[in-house]
Amino acid sequence: MTSSPVAVVTGASTGLGLALAHGLAERGWSLIITARGADALKNAADELAATTDVVPLAGDVTDPEHRADLVDAAGELGRLDLLVNNASYLGPSPLQRLAGADLTELRRVYEVNVVAPIALTQALLPELRTAAGIVLNVSSDAAVEAYEGWGGYGSSKAALDHASAVLAAEHPDLAVYAVDPGDLRTAMHQAAFPGEDISDRPEPATVVPALLGLVDGRPASGRYRAAEFAPAVTS
Repeated sequence: MTSSPVAVVTGASTGLGLALAHGLAERGWSLIITARGADALKNAADELAATTDVVPLAGDVTDPEHRADLVDAAGELGRLDLLVNNASYLGPSPLQRLAGADLTELRRVYEVNVVAPIALTQALLPELRTAAGIVLNVSSDAAVEAYEGWGGYGSSKAALDHASAVLAAEHPDLAVYAVDPGDLRTAMHQAAFPGEDISDRPEPATVVPALLGLVDGRPASGRYRAAEFAPAVTS
């Protein structure tokens, strides 16, 4: 059993997931990281291994067998203090209006953004409860604001927000957060605005101090905006 705190981070090969993994690693956390792209995940793991112990497991969080592998990895480390459900699916690019949305794609959005985080939390709940751990679900302002073309993704994040609130009510021994990181300079955000210059958006690393502050401070379970929790990181 490792003596350091342990986190599972999904969608950890790029963007916010990778930036947060680095932030945790620098604080001495051991990591189990996952993403669909095996090569990108290996590169991320190689970077992180210079700082901490890291277990990379490539796979799709919608796959029950892959989720079982993540549970086994947490069991081998002997503890789990934090689950970060960061893996998300935007849907087709360019974004589709709801009236004409491809329902197969919409189901995939919900499978990745809602069902998979719930399923992974279910699977890891014994380890999380033993550690009185933290579940951090990455949300979006699209969960609360109505943006044209964002109906699928936004409604899926709204569902994740509510699932987070219910989980917190059912398990008061855990800290459960839905966190809106704000617009960031990521591949997903670029896909939402194909051909547009998004260089004015902040890098994912700029919000990591806010997320780490949330983990450290452990306020009441709820929905937070990174900009409200640590305004300095967005300036």
